[in-house]
Amino acid sequence: MQIVLICFSTCPFSISADNLHGIPWRKHTVNDQSPFEAAGAADFNGDGKMDVFSGDSWYEAPHWTRHKVRDVLPGTNPHYYEDFADLPMDVNLDGHVDIVTCAYFSRRIAWVENPGDDATKLWIEHTIDLPGAMETGQLVDLNRDSRPDFLPNIGGAVAWYEITATAPEVTWKKHDLGNRGSGHGVGHGDVNGDGRTDIITPKGWYEQPVGADLDDWPFHPEFQLGTAGILIIGRDFDGDGDTDVMWGMGHDYGLKWLQQSIDSEGKRSWKSEQIDMTFSQVHTLHLADLDGDLEPEVITGKRVYAHETEPGATASPCVYSFHFDRENAKWTRQVIFEGQPAKFAPAKAEDRWALKDFERGSAGTGLQMDARDMDGDGDTDLICPGKSGLYWFENMRVSKAYPASFR
Repeated sequence: MQIVLICFSTCPFSISADNLHGIPWRKHTVNDQSPFEAAGAADFNGDGKMDVFSGDSWYEAPHWTRHKVRDVLPGTNPHYYEDFADLPMDVNLDGHVDIVTCAYFSRRIAWVENPGDDATKLWIEHTIDLPGAMETGQLVDLNRDSRPDFLPNIGGAVAWYEITATAPEVTWKKHDLGNRGSGHGVGHGDVNGDGRTDIITPKGWYEQPVGADLDDWPFHPEFQLGTAGILIIGRDFDGDGDTDVMWGMGHDYGLKWLQQSIDSEGKRSWKSEQIDMTFSQVHTLHLADLDGDLEPEVITGKRVYAHETEPGATASPCVYSFHFDRENAKWTRQVIFEGQPAKFAPAKAEDRWALKDFERGSAGTGLQMDARDMDGDGDTDLICPGKSGLYWFENMRVSKAYPASFR
């Protein structure tokens, strides 16, 4: 029987401002009045340029011409729109990029079909399931068939969905893992190093089975992360050969990680460390190689007004990247964006609204961001949505000007 030890530390690892070897970033506005908290980038009209989809519209590169292609209404709480994920994927394999989405108040998972012949037409939404309230989800190949599956964060349950057919119609299969690990947050990583992707929750992790039964995943209640950000990352950050866990505090201050260690007898232990406790509402984390060294950084930041009245709600919006310096055993942070606090936000939560409380041009990380080479210059840029607008951050590592094809 494996013994699991968890140690908690209130002393943060050494963190320094590195500026990621001097890489500058340039912020561009896609729509600074967009209230939607999810966005994905892909070539939606087949012209070879990277476009952006967020909420009810897609924005055509390079001038970000807006095409409204569906209706997205506010939820029962008007401060939240029913668009909690915008994940690009060619669902029906017709050669046109669609969107996989989910919603909180309507409890709906759906895919939104790109009409293809004219992507400015209304897109058709197809309901997949109504499993419960969801803040967001992620695409990850869990069944090892080289095609992404959908892993949502469902309140009160843990489940994932795979496409089992695309013709004559698209069909999805739900894999229900029960509710032992359910909570605020979900993610993935190969926790036990067996080559299979496991599911990580705030209460432990589900081990992917060896055989073909993709519904019987043993649960290991080895840690408690609290109200975690929705995307939890499992990765060997410190380079010692086992998978660590990184998460943010979705409704409080803090970015944290669990260091995994395995002793000579195969006993696993976890040590909890703080990374950065200076910003709050850390809902989403994203892995991407920003500096071209083939080691991805973690991009995260503030979800502006995750709730209007909670720790740090009116503090400065921010977008950061983090990298673990293995040689010096410390985390380094780069500032990609820092804005101004909402100094004159109304006292009552019901009177607060991000687009008027924060200065125009404020960027955060929303619920689901994206990392793509938006301008074709060979490096990775960032798409950051949120209640205070939709922006893309140009990585200036390779080029100081747009390629001719993007002008």
